[in-house]
Order: sequence, then C-alpha cells, then structure tokens
Amino acid sequence: MVQRNDPICDFDAKNGSGDGKPVFSATLTPHRSLSPEGFAVLMALVGGACFIAGLVFWSLGAWPVVGFLGLDIAIIWLAFKLNFRAARAFEEISVTPAALTILKVAPGGRVREIRLNPCWTRLEVTDRGEDGVSAITVSARGEAVPVGAFLNPHDRKSFAHAFGAALAEARR
Repeated sequence: MVQRNDPICDFDAKNGSGDGKPVFSATLTPHRSLSPEGFAVLMALVGGACFIAGLVFWSLGAWPVVGFLGLDIAIIWLAFKLNFRAARAFEEISVTPAALTILKVAPGGRVREIRLNPCWTRLEVTDRGEDGVSAITVSARGEAVPVGAFLNPHDRKSFAHAFGAALAEARR
C-alpha cells in the first residue's frame, strides 16, 4: 500500500457517510528522480565533456565537430526541459457517495473535470501478471477515462486496490 507521504501517489482513504464527506481522495503525480540541482550537475558534466572533446577535435583540425557537440548539448537540454514540463501534470480523484470526480491537469495547465455517479461506475484494472498493472480505467455512460497512466505498475496496483475499495464503500 502506498503511504500518504509518498511523492508518487498521495491518497487518503477515509470512512465517510453522507453526500458531502469524501470516502476517498487522491492526488496522483508523476515521479521524477532528477531534481533541478541534479539537472544542473548533469548539464555541467555533459557540457564539460563536450567542451573537452571539442578542443581535441579543434586541435586536430576537425573544427565542424564542435558545432555538432554544441547541438548535442542543446538537444539534451531540450529533452530534459520537456520531461520536467510533463512532470507538472497531475490527477485528483475524489469519491463521495454522490459523485466520483476526476480532475486531470495537463502539463500546460489545461484542466479537464469528469464527474460520474459512483453507483454506475465500473473500475477496470488490466493486470499483466508478472509485469503488474498496466492500466486503470474508470468507465460509465459509455465514457472510459484512464487514471494514473504515469504511475509505475506497483503504485498502479496499490492505487487500484484502494480506489476499488473506496468505490465499493461509496456504493453502500
């Protein structure tokens, strides 16, 4: 079970009754192991290595290689910046006896809110055996909404178990 202070999947299953009290509340965020400080160190190392290699190639008369080494640094920097941007996405899931609310926030800030009745909602968990849970989908009224796609299989399994229990509690 994922603990409340885990940075990947923050959820709190609560016993609640009545329409307004949440039975379950979760905020799912993508995990990124490289901090901004780590990124600065990595870019300094890559930049230093490319600079030294560039000096060697320049001294050998292969000066056009220096431009390509600079291009390598730019591409690596861009790839990591896009990755950090993607990490700004998150999902908030809330279950009450009256409503299941899924709030999906894209990296650019675009918000999509899906509200479903928990009594008519079906939770579909795709389990691949040794590979773990590969997908969690909430479906109702002909609409299928994937949840927690950016979680690793172990956290997906833990989340699916807690989320399924909360949906069962909300239906009572």
